[in-house]
Amino acid sequence: MVAVITGDIINSRELPAQWMATLKDALSALPEKNAKWEIFRGDSFQVELPMAEALLNALYIKACIKTIKGADVRMSIGLGKVTIASEKVTESNGEAYINSGEGFDMLKGNKVNLLVKSPLPKFDEDMNLYLKLALITMDGWSPTASEVVKHMLENYNEKQDKIAQISGRSQSSISEALKRAHFTEIMELENKYRALATEIFKKWK
Repeated sequence: MVAVITGDIINSRELPAQWMATLKDALSALPEKNAKWEIFRGDSFQVELPMAEALLNALYIKACIKTIKGADVRMSIGLGKVTIASEKVTESNGEAYINSGEGFDMLKGNKVNLLVKSPLPKFDEDMNLYLKLALITMDGWSPTASEVVKHMLENYNEKQDKIAQISGRSQSSISEALKRAHFTEIMELENKYRALATEIFKKWK
């Protein structure tokens, strides 16, 4: 079982030109170092990576993009097997790719910017409810909060004073930004996704 993230930048034509460099930098610096990614059709992208790492990396992409004022990203996480593997993710295929594409087509209709589609509808129903609630906060992340979340995900085992040094902000401002971003609760959701996906889909390995 792997995960495929299919995404695009919302209203990219209305954003400052820096969004493309920001997207490339985000994909190049994903927490999952063995991820394969590709940008296509201008503002769309796909990432193939281990199933358990999918949500963490999607959160990182969202935080990076939202450091740009007014920017946001739509993403679908598809879970499943890969039957045609290629060095280029856009030339690979299989259940994970199909689920990711079908999930991406559902985003606008469901009026959400992030969802999961897997072989198990019950898993999807539960996880997508959690994500919908989390998006109430995440879609409202300010550029400042997004930057702090980005630094936290890049240096996850570091303490806040170290993050303050890296970001050039005070420790109190880091703490306040993380509270506004509900970072602790978002990471609890990431841990929940990781545990459930690993447990539920272990028989698909």
